[in-house]
Amino acid sequence: QVQLVESGGGLVQTGGSLRLACAVSGRTFSSYVMGWFRQAPGKEREFAAAINTNGESTYYANSVKGRFTISRDNAKNTVYLQMSSLKPEDTAVYYCAARTGLGIRTIKQNYDYWGQGTQVTVSS
Repeated sequence: QVQLVESGGGLVQTGGSLRLACAVSGRTFSSYVMGWFRQAPGKEREFAAAINTNGESTYYANSVKGRFTISRDNAKNTVYLQMSSLKPEDTAVYYCAARTGLGIRTIKQNYDYWGQGTQVTVSS
């Protein structure tokens, strides 16, 4: 059973930064494409960022491009999301997800395993 556990969420002021981490159990982390999604109250879960298996390719939603950076450490079975210049509209529960198929995808249905989420709140 693959388990994903997010950490690093919290309350931050507008313009501040946070780094989220997602630890993944199991021995096949390096074979997963990893993604970060977020869900604001009353809204659908939306794609934020994704990274391929070796970390050399990344993709971002337009809403976070230039402010968020996704990275991974395959030796530590962990994926990160560095968030800077945070805005109130970034407030959401952030989820990490693992995809067993090939290639980066932005649709949540293409991901096979999910964490429980971590709350990020940006105050104005």
